[in-house]
Amino acid sequence: MDKTNSEWQPIRLPNQNIDKKIKELRKIHPEIAVLDRFEDQLEEVFLLRHPQCRFNKDYKDDLKDFIHNYYGGNPKDKAGNWFYYPWLNTIMHILPEEEYYEMRTGRNRNLITTEEQKRYYKASIGILGLSVGSHAALTITMTGGPKNLRLADPDTISGSNLNRIRTGAQNIGISKAILVARQAYEINPYSEIRIYQEGINQENISEFLDGIDLLVEGMDNPYFKIKVRESAKAKHIPVIMATDNGDNIFVDIERFDVKPDLPILNGLVGDITAEQFKNLDLKELPKIAAKIAGAKTATSRMQKSVLEVGKTLYSWPQLGTAANLCGTAAAYLARKIILKTDNIRSGRYEINLESIFESDYFDPKQIAIREKETKEFLDKIGL
Repeated sequence: MDKTNSEWQPIRLPNQNIDKKIKELRKIHPEIAVLDRFEDQLEEVFLLRHPQCRFNKDYKDDLKDFIHNYYGGNPKDKAGNWFYYPWLNTIMHILPEEEYYEMRTGRNRNLITTEEQKRYYKASIGILGLSVGSHAALTITMTGGPKNLRLADPDTISGSNLNRIRTGAQNIGISKAILVARQAYEINPYSEIRIYQEGINQENISEFLDGIDLLVEGMDNPYFKIKVRESAKAKHIPVIMATDNGDNIFVDIERFDVKPDLPILNGLVGDITAEQFKNLDLKELPKIAAKIAGAKTATSRMQKSVLEVGKTLYSWPQLGTAANLCGTAAAYLARKIILKTDNIRSGRYEINLESIFESDYFDPKQIAIREKETKEFLDKIGL
């Protein structure tokens, strides 16, 4: 594996002479850690296959026989696979892919059936934009989703990202694509991930979409939002977009896989094409962006904040609560669509925590206040 890939991909070490390989690595990296929890993983597989042990803790002899039979007389270090994670400076002893997958998805049953899980794992998903998209990627991976992922984002982690991207200060300055790939590989070393640190562009858009089963789109660029949908539509690839709105979110579903003639963005921006968008008057751009972002149903605080950008705020605010919720919604929909669930339909949907938990949300006075504030906001931005 070349140096570039080893920045974000674990290196599978040969089982033969693993002790020798570890010694060689220790000469280069004296502080390297070796985590061999292989038999802990085997015990988990044993318990998943013998659920009666949940209420009968006297299973140690059976477990011992299970482990003995698993090794088949071969040395322990020859079983499974060894992975070196360069960014962690750590070597891990991991079950073979099939058993590792059985172990880490065992607690999904029967909420996700074994047959559904296998189909989900074999799919391929592309994720554009790795702020909200980072939560989608990792939730998809956690739930046993596709091992094949494509991740694109041209940006690096900034200090202000720490309010909504699950990482720490040690990763400030690191490519978002690299960071999310690392995190996914830490969950599943058998993942097959392609990253696009340059983001999506005219040259790679076709390659990025080629062969994927679903697209999660979370970019800021309105032109490429339209452009990538034109390409996805032509390839019959369904698109999911989750957008934060204070603590709440909007979710846009475009089932180009079942309705290829569906209008881009469910008709939010009319029939404008990407090329037409490039030639729009600059004064029209904020209006298009506002329509995509859901200005008409934005929370009161979000509306007021947008008007303060460039005055008292450097950029529009985004919350980690909403980013996490976006990831949950996107992962749920990705699984349902990939599994060919017929009742997931195109459209814009709102998940509004305020309407669920705030007791006065539907009070006529509160509704009137929100309607008045929204009208004033739309007037100010020209909508």
